[in-house]
Amino acid sequence: MNILILGSGGREHSLAWATNQNPKCDTLYCAPGNAGIALIATCVELDIENGSDVVAFCTSHEIEFVIIGPESPLAMGVADDLREANILTFGPSAAAAQLEASKAFTKEICDASNAPTARYARFTELNLAINYVTNQGAPIVVKADGLAAGKGVIVAMTVDEAIDGLHDIFGGAFGAAGTEVVIEEFMEGEEASFFVLSDGKNILSIGTAQDHKRAYDNDQGPNTGGMGAYSPAPVMTNEVTSKALNEIVQPTIDEMARRGTPYQGVLYAGFMIKDGNPRLVEYNVRFGDPECQVLMMRLGAQALDAMLACAMGELDKIRLNWAEDHALTIVYAAKGYPSTYKKGTQIKGLELIDESSRVQVFHAGTELDTTKVRTTGGRVLSITARGASLKEARNKAYATIEKIDWEDGFYRNDIGWRAL
Repeated sequence: MNILILGSGGREHSLAWATNQNPKCDTLYCAPGNAGIALIATCVELDIENGSDVVAFCTSHEIEFVIIGPESPLAMGVADDLREANILTFGPSAAAAQLEASKAFTKEICDASNAPTARYARFTELNLAINYVTNQGAPIVVKADGLAAGKGVIVAMTVDEAIDGLHDIFGGAFGAAGTEVVIEEFMEGEEASFFVLSDGKNILSIGTAQDHKRAYDNDQGPNTGGMGAYSPAPVMTNEVTSKALNEIVQPTIDEMARRGTPYQGVLYAGFMIKDGNPRLVEYNVRFGDPECQVLMMRLGAQALDAMLACAMGELDKIRLNWAEDHALTIVYAAKGYPSTYKKGTQIKGLELIDESSRVQVFHAGTELDTTKVRTTGGRVLSITARGASLKEARNKAYATIEKIDWEDGFYRNDIGWRAL
C-alpha cells in the first residue's frame, strides 16, 4: 500500500523506518520530512495542518494509509478530513485530541472518570492566578492550557518563579495556548511514560519509556522537549502498569466513548509514580519524541501492523511480539537549545555509521544541502541503539555518537542513569 507520514522530526523518521521494513508498505511518502527520512521515503512539500491539501495529495497519489505524527494537525482536524474522504488514518479526531490540546479538558475527563491526578485550579485572569499561587505556596506547577510545543509548563520551586511564569503565559509567550492556565499541585515521585493504542474501544499496550527533560547532565538546566529516552521503564512494573490501565487509561477511553468522541490512535500517558501508585501528569495524543524512537527500535515492522489494526478498529486481533531487549536514544542538539541557537551548520561523519536493526541515527532538524547535511532546528539527531541490556544499548549509542563530527552540537552524557 501507499503510505503517507505527516511530520519532520525524529519521531517521524523512526515511524518511517519501522513502516518501511513492513512488506505491506509499497511506496512511502513523508511531508515535509528531513534529510534522514529522504533516504527511505519520498519527501514532499505539503501544508500538513490543511486538511483539504492533505486529502488532495492523498487522492492524487493513491495514498491508502496516513500516519499523523505531530499534535498540531490532529488539533486542526486533519484526521477528521481524511476519514471523511474515506482514507484510512492513524490519529484521533480534533474532538478527541483535546486530551492534549486542552489541559483543562483533560482534568475534566479525569474528574469524570475518577482517574488519580494532581489537584488543580483553572484561571483566565492573571491576578486571580497570582492570588491562588501565593495562597498555595511552592513548589507548584503552572501550565499554559493549550498546545505550546512542550514548552508551556513551569515547574516552579518558588512562588516568585510561579508568578514570573504566569506573567509569561498571560503576556503571550506561548500565544493562544496561554489564554487560560491550569495550576497544579507539585507531585513527587518518579516520572514515566506509557503508550497504548486505542481503536475507540479496544486498547493495546505498546510499551513504556522514560525520558530526560533537562538540557544538561545530572538533570540540570532548562526543560526541553527531551534530551534522550530509554525503554522499557523499570518503574513501570507489572503491578504499576495494571493500575495505570485499570484506574486511568481504560476509564479515560470509556469516558471519551461515552461522550460520543471515541479515541482512535496512540495515547501517550505521562505518570508520576510514588509508592507503586501512578497519577496522571498529562496526556499526549501522539507518540512522544524521543520516546517514539526507542519504541520503534524495539517494535520494528510490526508497528505498522498495530497502527493499521488501530485505524481499522481491529486492535483485538493484534498481538505484539516483544523481545527481552532494551533501547536507548541520545538527542544531539544545537548549542544554545532550548534558547537561541544557530541553524545551517554542517554535520559530518554520518557516513561512518553502520546502521542496522540495532543502531540507527534518526534525523529531526536536518536538511540536505546538495551532499551536505545541515541543521534546521534545535533537536537535530537521535542516536538510537538496542541491546540485550540497557547498559549494552547505552554503550552502543554513545560509541555511535562519538563518530559524528558536529562542533555546534551538544548532548547529555548520562542518558539512562536513573535505571542504571
